[in-house]
Amino acid sequence: MNENELENLISAWLDGWISQSDSDALQQVLIDDPKARARFRELSSLDSALRDLAHDNACSGSPPMVPSEQLSSAQAPNVIPTSGGFGASTWLQMMMVALALLLVGGVAYQLGRVDSPNAAVKSTPNLKTVATEKTISGHATLRHVAGMQWSAESAGYRQGDVLPKGRFEFEKGVAEIDFFCGATIVVEGPAKLDLESDWSVRLLGGRLRANVPPAARGFVVKAADSEIVDLGTEFALEVQSDHARVEVVDGEIKLRGGRHDGQHLLTGDARSLVGVGHENTSWDLSKVVDVQRREAEEQTKRFDQWKTAMAKLKDDRRLIAYYPVSESSSGRFLKNAAPTGEELDGKFVGQVNRGEGRFGEKSTGLGFARPGSRVRALIEGEFEAFSFACWARIDGLDHKYNALFMSDGYENGELHWQIDNDGRMMFSVMVDDTPGAGEGPAPDSRFHRIYYTDQIWDITHSGKWIHLAAVYDPVNRVVQQYLNGEQISSESIPDRFYVEELRIGPAEIGNWGQPLRKSPDFAVRNFNGAIDEMAIFSEALGADEINQLYESGKPSGY
Repeated sequence: MNENELENLISAWLDGWISQSDSDALQQVLIDDPKARARFRELSSLDSALRDLAHDNACSGSPPMVPSEQLSSAQAPNVIPTSGGFGASTWLQMMMVALALLLVGGVAYQLGRVDSPNAAVKSTPNLKTVATEKTISGHATLRHVAGMQWSAESAGYRQGDVLPKGRFEFEKGVAEIDFFCGATIVVEGPAKLDLESDWSVRLLGGRLRANVPPAARGFVVKAADSEIVDLGTEFALEVQSDHARVEVVDGEIKLRGGRHDGQHLLTGDARSLVGVGHENTSWDLSKVVDVQRREAEEQTKRFDQWKTAMAKLKDDRRLIAYYPVSESSSGRFLKNAAPTGEELDGKFVGQVNRGEGRFGEKSTGLGFARPGSRVRALIEGEFEAFSFACWARIDGLDHKYNALFMSDGYENGELHWQIDNDGRMMFSVMVDDTPGAGEGPAPDSRFHRIYYTDQIWDITHSGKWIHLAAVYDPVNRVVQQYLNGEQISSESIPDRFYVEELRIGPAEIGNWGQPLRKSPDFAVRNFNGAIDEMAIFSEALGADEINQLYESGKPSGY
């Protein structure tokens, strides 16, 4: 058990809402690990000290004590629902654990010094948690793009990306950019610009149309040695190597600096900022609606190309199951398009939502935002290898684990494919599901191994479609995982984790409900976002094949 997992269990116990299984796991690690006991004492001490501060004379006297002969090392944290204060029963439970630790560890339980007040606040139920607020660096959002070809000197961006301060350059295409102040610019390539702030941009080359509503009045576009201060209007700007000019389409602007310093221009007025003879030259700059129309046309073209590639892929005899969501009907079943047939069709359970897919309005993705939502399928048989691939749009990683595709019971040879709340992709296969066979602290832990990638997602990628793939290859003893067609991890399978016969059985897309177990409780792992084109192969696909799945399925702008 790593440090984060241990602290989560301790915090859950201190909060009074630990589950029985987690309570058992915490008990076992406290018995086995002296360092864990020391950490438990430290956090409990901090919790006790801070609760004393929070309640400050709210209670008198000392918490009740329990004779040590009434306890044994088997006594450990249990489920103790609390309702806003810590009464005698909670104090009693804390003292029981303290005395149990005396017996197990042979060390005194002390209310010690406070080494990490921030950690204490995090795990203390009676003080308001001061969480670190997430921040994102950026001034604008790339709302729509069409025909984009980024220059080699500029990082490529996709629709929906937050744009940070700095230079952006593209060779051709058109981009619609929304600044956080409310101004919108449409830029035609070839273009080069510097984003300076929420309220300022410099056009170094190219053509630009700015639309500035009243809320963004004062937005500044810089060109040559002039600043164009918008006073609630729409204007056009062109910057070339030998000239720069501005024209007011509607409203009013003020010029600062340069040859026209201090001048106000009204609807129809134009000025050359650099060079001469361009004031009366007509031009036809793209509008917002033009960008969106071009983008829709490109997405339709890409959608048609994908459907052609999909028709070929459906005949691949290595497919165990293939769920191209965008091709399925509007009913409650998800069609299996692989040669394995309709017996492997998925059934919608709960509020699975069909929404806009990666190719825009004409395509479809499946959303699983509600805890009970899932797509269930039964995939029988035994396999020698697995390759999984899908398109996913992650709106948020709400849970500790967020399901992509999960076998129900997680028995021998069955798999779990998911993403943790740190944004890491995870793939695992059960080696031995015998209770107690595992290496974890819980007495009923099973034996398996999780293969992680580095972080593939953070909040800046929210709402963007990405292609994910995982290849489990027991023959070559390797697990490889991919993001957008590129391999991001490769890890060997040690002999002791080797599984010869792989299975799937009852399984779910977008959740893990454990419906075959006796308990009505289920882990909350529903995927917050959308999934499309889930493909499962019975062989280990090579890097070129994974890349081809990405290339044939990527939407416009990728």
